[in-house]
Amino acid sequence: MYKKILIGGNTVFNDTIIRAARGEKTEHTPVWFMRQVGRSQPEYNKVKEKYSLIEITKQPELTAYLTATPVDNYNVDAAVLYKDIITPLAPIGIDVDIKAGIGPVIENPIRTIQDVEKLGELDPFKDLDYVYKAIQILTQEKLNVPLIGFCGAPFTVASYMIEGGPSKNYHKTKTMMYTQPELWFKLMDKLVETSITYLTAQIKAGAGIIQIFDSWGGALNKADYNYYLAPGMKRIIKAVKAQNVPVIIFGVGASHLATEWDKLGSDVLGLDWRMSITEARELGITKALQGNLDPAILLSDWNIIEERAKKIVEEGQRTGHIFNLGHGVFPEVNPEVLKRLTELVHTYSKGL
Repeated sequence: MYKKILIGGNTVFNDTIIRAARGEKTEHTPVWFMRQVGRSQPEYNKVKEKYSLIEITKQPELTAYLTATPVDNYNVDAAVLYKDIITPLAPIGIDVDIKAGIGPVIENPIRTIQDVEKLGELDPFKDLDYVYKAIQILTQEKLNVPLIGFCGAPFTVASYMIEGGPSKNYHKTKTMMYTQPELWFKLMDKLVETSITYLTAQIKAGAGIIQIFDSWGGALNKADYNYYLAPGMKRIIKAVKAQNVPVIIFGVGASHLATEWDKLGSDVLGLDWRMSITEARELGITKALQGNLDPAILLSDWNIIEERAKKIVEEGQRTGHIFNLGHGVFPEVNPEVLKRLTELVHTYSKGL
C-alpha cells in the first residue's frame, strides 16, 4: 500500500509522474498501467457482479474506491479515473450504452449535418456531477499521487458515433471523412469543444494529468491525420496546457504517426510496444515518453518480464520517462505480477 509520509504534520505528495511528464530526471521511474482498474482485479470483479460500468460511474464513492484500489495494491505513481471515453456523449444527445462483450453501442449514429446540429452543449458540473464528485473524493481524501483524467480523441469518439459501435475497419467513418468534409469538420468542432469543456472541468475538480486516448487514430496515414485530425488535437492540447497540467497522447498501432504526434504539442508521447523508446529518440523525439511493455509479456515467466522491463527502464534513463504497458491490462493478468513489476521498476531505476 502507498504510505502517506508525514513531515512536520504535512503529507508528502508523490509528484514523480508530474516531474517525469515535464521531462525532468526523477528519483525513480514512475509507473502506472492503462486499465489498472479492471477485470484483472478481484475487487473490481466483485463490484461488477452487482453493477454495470455506467452504474458504477454514477456512484462517486464506488468510482473513487475502484480508482484508488490499484494505487493501494500496486504502489503505482498515479491513479486513473474509472470511466469510459464515451461518458460525455449521453449528455449531448447520443443514445449510448455499454453492452457486455461488445463495448459502446450507439442507437442514433451520426449520418447528416442535421444530426450534428441537434447535439446539445455539455454542462459538465450539471450533466456529469458524479464524475467530478468522484474526482474530488479522490484528490481530497484518498490519493497521495496525481489523478489522471482523460478523454477520447475526436477521431476515436467519432468512430463510435458514426459506426454505431466498435469497428475493425472504420469504413463508415473514413467514408464520411473523405466524401463529406463539411459534415466531418462540423463533427470535429463539436467534439473538440466538448472535450475541452469536459477536460477543463476534470482539472478544476482536481485531475493533475490528462491523457488523450487516440485509440484508433493509427487507422489513418500521416497526410490524412494531419489534415483531418491534427488541428482539433492541437486545440484540445493547447487548452489543457493553458491550465498548467501535463498532457499525454496515446494510441495503438500508431508508430507511423509518432513524428506527427510529436508536433501536436503534448508533454508526453505514449508508445505502444511496436516502437521502442530508443527508436523514438532516434526519430528526434525529445519530449517525455510513456511505455511500453507488451501486455502479453505479463503472462510470461518472471525472468522474461524482468528482462524486458529492465531494458525499457534503461532506455528511459530515469529522465522524462513514465513506465507503462503498450496497451491496457487484460483480465488474465495476475495482480501480483503488476505489484511485483511496479516494485521492480522503482527499485531498478533508482540504481541507474
